[in-house]
Amino acid sequence: MNWRLIDTGELDGFSNMAFDEALLESFDPEKSLPVLRLYGWNPPAFSIGRYQKAEEVLDLEKCRANHIPVVRRITGGGAIYHTQELTYSLVCTQKHLPGSLNVKESYKKISFFLIMAYRSLGLDASYALENKNNTEMKLGVKTPFCFAGKEEYDIVIQGKKIGGNAQKRSRITIFQHGSVPYRQNLDYSSSFLLTPLSPEEKESTDLFSQTGILSPEDFKQKILSAFSENLSISLIETELSSNEKALYEKILNEKK
Repeated sequence: MNWRLIDTGELDGFSNMAFDEALLESFDPEKSLPVLRLYGWNPPAFSIGRYQKAEEVLDLEKCRANHIPVVRRITGGGAIYHTQELTYSLVCTQKHLPGSLNVKESYKKISFFLIMAYRSLGLDASYALENKNNTEMKLGVKTPFCFAGKEEYDIVIQGKKIGGNAQKRSRITIFQHGSVPYRQNLDYSSSFLLTPLSPEEKESTDLFSQTGILSPEDFKQKILSAFSENLSISLIETELSSNEKALYEKILNEKK
């Protein structure tokens, strides 16, 4: 099976969210090839979950003073500070995934490519539910900051959460995106929260902390290899279609 691959490089937060929305809205479940998108963030930005109120989570005045945009995702979850990271998004249907999977199973199946990529670096990555390093890890606790809480199928390395993933579904279409932090700078990003994080809530990690010097381009290739192997598919690099581009520009104008 073939999937499209779109690598849009580093964009500002509004452009990144407009791209994700355009890919989802233009996707035809009967005709479209499934798509994987890779991207980065420049300048750094906060994204908040679909149902969050930014003014209840972030010090917006401090964000403005530090020229940090705040954008809204189309998925739920807590606030995320996007800086040095690799972000992915994908659009597909159930028929593009191996087996008959419910929501939780599809989320687990899709996200496993990240565990494969981490393990290819020699890291002991697993789902939080399967983590053996901390039998008392609290799961399912909702927090306003994404990296502070752990769900069953969040990915952990040595008991520490790395990145975050979220899924949005319609009757047929599946949209999922997530981030892999190279360096998360948690002390800095959490200083913009209205409620300080406890020491326990700061138990997250990034690739630099786990591996030392790491080439983002090399890791991107590991991500692509793992994604293809996980779903037994081939990736074909493409550009946006004319319809996708027109929709992207329309959504972007509305956001700005």
